Formats: sequence, C-alpha cells, structure tokens
Amino acid sequence: MLWLAAAAMTASTPATAATLQDSIRADMPMLLALYRDIHANPELSMQEVRTPAKVAPEMRKLGFDVTEHVGKTGVVAVMKNGPGPVLLLRADMDALPVREQTGLPFASKVMGKLPDGTDTPVMHACGHDTHVATWLGTARRLAAMKGQWSGTLVMILQPGEERVIGAQAMLDDGLFTRFPKPHVMIAFHDSASLPAGVIGVTNGFALANVDTVNIDVKGVGGHGAYPQNTKDPIVLASRIVMALQTLVSRENDPQQPAVVTVGSFHAGTKSNIIGDDAKLALTVRSYTPETRKLLLDGIRRIVRGEAIAAGMPDDKMPTVEIEQPSADATFNTPQLSGHLLQLFGSHFGAARVVETKPIMASEDFSRFWLADKSKQSVIFWVGGVPKPKWDAVNGDTLKLPALHSPLWAPDADAVISTATEAMTIAALDVLKKG
Repeated sequence: MLWLAAAAMTASTPATAATLQDSIRADMPMLLALYRDIHANPELSMQEVRTPAKVAPEMRKLGFDVTEHVGKTGVVAVMKNGPGPVLLLRADMDALPVREQTGLPFASKVMGKLPDGTDTPVMHACGHDTHVATWLGTARRLAAMKGQWSGTLVMILQPGEERVIGAQAMLDDGLFTRFPKPHVMIAFHDSASLPAGVIGVTNGFALANVDTVNIDVKGVGGHGAYPQNTKDPIVLASRIVMALQTLVSRENDPQQPAVVTVGSFHAGTKSNIIGDDAKLALTVRSYTPETRKLLLDGIRRIVRGEAIAAGMPDDKMPTVEIEQPSADATFNTPQLSGHLLQLFGSHFGAARVVETKPIMASEDFSRFWLADKSKQSVIFWVGGVPKPKWDAVNGDTLKLPALHSPLWAPDADAVISTATEAMTIAALDVLKKG
C-alpha cells in the first residue's frame, strides 16, 4: 500500500495537530462523563448490555450505520466515505470479577454473576472503560473530518475479551462477511507499565499464546502410617511439578520465550490420610506455534512418564486437559508497526513514543488477524500511570498497581485524550485521500 511508504508525507503539521487537540479537548468533558459512568457500572464478559446501549445511539447520531448484538453483545458501526481501503478500529468493553479498592468517587459497587452463577463484585480493573470512551471520541473526530479521508471505516465494540471469546464470537456471527472486510486493523490498550500519555508500539509478537492446563493425578489412597500400601498422588504430583520446570530450562530454545507455571496444587484432607487424587492447574505461555507445541506435548509426556516411573497402572494414569478456548498470540505486523512508530513519533514527539517489548499477557484481538493473515494489524499501548505516582517510584512498575489489580486507576484524561488523538491520526493516515 502506498500509505505505508509515505510516513514522512503523513505527519501532522503543527497547525493540524493543534486543531485536532483542541477538538478532542472540547470533547473531553463528555468523554470523561461517559468513562465515569461506565466505570461505575461495569459489566462482565458477554453480559455487556448497558454499555453498548449507551454508545450505539451516539454512533447513529454521528452518521454511522450501526448493528448491535453482533457476537451476542458486540456493536459494529460502519461509515462509508468514498473509495479507498477498509479500516477496522476495535475497542473492548467488558470488566472483571474484582472488588474495587481505588477509592475513586465513582468506584464500582456493582455485583454480577459468573457463568457458573457465583455472585461476584465487578470492576473495570483493565481499563476497558477508557477504551470505550476513546472509541466514541475517535468516531466523533473522524465523522467531523470526513472531508479529510476516503474509504470505509468499520468500528467495532467487542465483548468478552477477558474470557478471550468475544472476538471469535463476532467472527462467527459474520464480522468479515456481513460487513466490509478490513485491509488494516488497529486497536489500543491502556498500560500500567508506561507513564500517562506515552505511546508504546511493539514490533512483531506483542502478546502471548496462553493455555490453561489441568492435570488430574490419580493415586491409591490409604493410611499415612502405611505408605507402602498406597500410591501417593501428592508425591507423584510433586515429581511432575519439578520435572515440568525442565521444559523451559532444558528443552526450549533459550531465545524463544516460554513460561510454564503451576499456579494451583490441591490434594489431601488430613495429615494421616494418603488420598487418591491430586489436582494441578497450569498456565502455559509462548509466542510461536512451535514453542507452544513443544510445551504442551512435553507436559503430556512428562506427566505420563512420571506416572510410569511411580509404578502407576494404565487405569490410574493421570489425565491432562487443555481448557478451551485458549488465547492465541497477538502479532503486530512489522510493516504497520514500523509505520505507526514513525507516524506517532512525528506527531507526538520522540519523548512520548517508545518501542515496547512483548509481554506474556494475552489478548483476543489476535483472532481478527489470524482469520486473514494477509492484512495489516497492530495493537498499541497508551500509558495510564499518573505522573505523580510514576515519579514517586522512579518508574519502577513493580511498585505500582498492575492491570487487573483492584487498585488500578489510570489517568483517564491522559489515556482517553492521547488514545483518541493517536487512533484518529492513524485512521486519517490509512484512509488518506489519493
């Protein structure tokens, strides 16, 4: 695409940048009011009803053709504005089962229900409320600037990101068949690892494959005084835990990132009873398909091998279950990543734009690119750590609340205004006339 080769020609002039910033600043009271309202009224994954009901009418007022209930609760807003490429801009809107402890005056007091019916407090502990406000803010700017771009804009408000099921639900409901299929896809996420207003772009793999693995280790129970008459599942499970560490330390290429964490180990009821069962729960993280396969195949092999070494009969072999859905690695296409780094650097200045390293968290924005790898795709970061807090710890993120923390309270003004400006200039660049 010609636009990818023209970074120097697309940088905003000072006058254009100032005009855009002034327009966004004028929108900020409304956008912050929306953010606070959504923050105080969060909704769990695939239960998002109130949030889309608030913003869908606003998109219609801007001239978008809006379809609701895509992938159950998602929203697709389309604006056709002459010939040109199709650009998809995505925001997610679901919250987490977390009890808020930020002390904000608009803190959530909402209770919700998990899929199994369990009652839980609910909080926007991942900043998706800033994403929704940015989504509307970007739509407002692009609708007002129709004379400056040509093409088709597809803006999607996605449900269920926290359960990594919402993107696939929208695809299964015809996102790429019922609506214009994009040439370019862009999303952003607020960051608890960057100071407020700083933009980060990762080139290549940005977020990881994530697999949850459950291992049921069987044994032969009995009295703790007579271990010779039992097959102790705790001992076997412990051997499995230790052997699993060799997957990363001795089987994986050290230059290929990998994580195998045993996060849960449950067994036994009493000190003098050897039980007949132990349960392990693992999170397994990687970037490439090859590393993912090595780890998962290795887990199965080690579990069975340790059971055989312990003398377990075939009918007592441990079972290994990989939960579905799994999260797939998010890949930022290098061509678009490099272009956005240059574009954002020219517009915001080098001090506000950094190239970030990949992380081992997950995102289901990856599903859109995996559905068609010929397209360009990037998810970038916008820092949300309030400057006083960043300065107080000299940028040591280990001393700051992370995403998903009950204490996470981003500088919403900085996140929304910066992200709206970044998404708008990226869209104007992709959809520029000629």
